[in-house]
Amino acid sequence: MSNPIEPFGIPSIGTPNTPQATRVMLLGSGELGKEVLIALQRLGVETIAVDRYDGAPGQQVAHHARTIAMSDPAALRALIETEKPTLVVPEIEAIATPVLQELEAEGKVRVVPTARAARLTMDREGIRRLAAETLGLPTSPYRFCDSLEELQAAIDGGIGYPCIVKPVMSSSGKGQSKVDGPHDVARAWDYAMAGGRVSHGRVIVEGFIDFDYEITLLTVRALDGGEVRTQFCAPIGHIQVGGDYVESWQPHAMPAAALGRAQEIARRITDDLGGQGVFGVELFVRGDEVWFSEVSPRPHDTGLVTMVTQWQSEFELHARAILGLPVSTALRSPGASAVVYGGIDAQGIVFDGVAEALAEPGTELRLFGKPESFPKRRMGVALAFDQDVEAARAKAKRVAAKVRPRRA
Repeated sequence: MSNPIEPFGIPSIGTPNTPQATRVMLLGSGELGKEVLIALQRLGVETIAVDRYDGAPGQQVAHHARTIAMSDPAALRALIETEKPTLVVPEIEAIATPVLQELEAEGKVRVVPTARAARLTMDREGIRRLAAETLGLPTSPYRFCDSLEELQAAIDGGIGYPCIVKPVMSSSGKGQSKVDGPHDVARAWDYAMAGGRVSHGRVIVEGFIDFDYEITLLTVRALDGGEVRTQFCAPIGHIQVGGDYVESWQPHAMPAAALGRAQEIARRITDDLGGQGVFGVELFVRGDEVWFSEVSPRPHDTGLVTMVTQWQSEFELHARAILGLPVSTALRSPGASAVVYGGIDAQGIVFDGVAEALAEPGTELRLFGKPESFPKRRMGVALAFDQDVEAARAKAKRVAAKVRPRRA
């Protein structure tokens, strides 16, 4: 059932830090939230960056920084009622979404894209059941399991090997693993329990689809002539390792029939979720066949590449769409991104090789400013554009390899 909330537009934007300010609060202020905050500030919006720890990337650039446990309903309600933002923009999954629904129903705040969308997409169960059972979209076979015994029974009872096990709530592929045989099941369960964003004790196990490739289809719901209309960015191809994105490129070539099916699936799921903004719809593709995988009601990590490929990046698109401003998904150039990892466990690391990395023409670098590094924590991203995707991919990987994190 589509969300009934009326379209939202900003007739005028006030000056930050005055009573006339247009105030937007981001719940979650990592590297993606940071770029959304910058895009909002360029439009004259007063920004409030909320995260679970001090010094998060978005907090470093926002007008105001607040640190709370966003999964704590009382703390979240108190903060929103105190700050009185024009819009609340969830940027992560681990949020007390029932409170957002209550506040929205009370007329105290508007949630982007909607509080219902935030609730449904905060865990894989809500969105998978909506996609497969309510909307009838093609997905992999799946079961939800609350114990290792249930997981084994689901695999033996029809899911089969190989399969994919994921926590119902996690981010950036954390806790996700492929299970090739019985010897992998207990390890996959333990890994999912350790990788979940919050302690939930529940996983989804999916039958493995032998797909040719996976894409992210950035889908934008924005005002056009007073009505919310859907636009699509060019498909983004990506490579994941352990469920975590390490490389992406745009555009990803695909048959016209498959692209049409992908857009129809993305349109149906985002129409049902409703509201305005960017949705990252993940899809599996084999030939002309397309399967729905996941959707995030916000910019997607694989979409970092749009900072060099599109005239308006996914972050600018999100900022414009949530404010009710015009958008354009036009492509500027083929391009690619490659992740820069922390490589070490340390606080306040130093990055060497930056000048060398950026000496290559057609390249950019984003270092996120995360205060703590882990070996596989995403600390930055290399971006490159070129005449074709393959050249851009090779260039982005060269740039990323030249950036060398070390202890101070």
